[in-house]
Amino acid sequence: MHNQSVILSVISHPYVFDARGVARRFRHAAIFGALDALEPGEVMRFVNDHDPLPLLAQIGHHFGARIGIGYVAREPGNIVIDFAVKAVD
Repeated sequence: MHNQSVILSVISHPYVFDARGVARRFRHAAIFGALDALEPGEVMRFVNDHDPLPLLAQIGHHFGARIGIGYVAREPGNIVIDFAVKAVD
């Protein structure tokens, strides 16, 4: 079990995934691969130029309760989402 200071340290230093630099045809595969690589308590900060609603639905369907999704910024041209990996029993 992680102690709270370790979890807060990980959350305050998320892994940044800037989708704007990934070719469109590879984006979803790269995002799913990055999420698969995360351990419980780790966070990936996703940056994009548009709100990826279909992608969020796919992530929810694929990962279920294992991935928490929270918007950090939701403005036209500036979307930032934290994906937090939860320990699931």
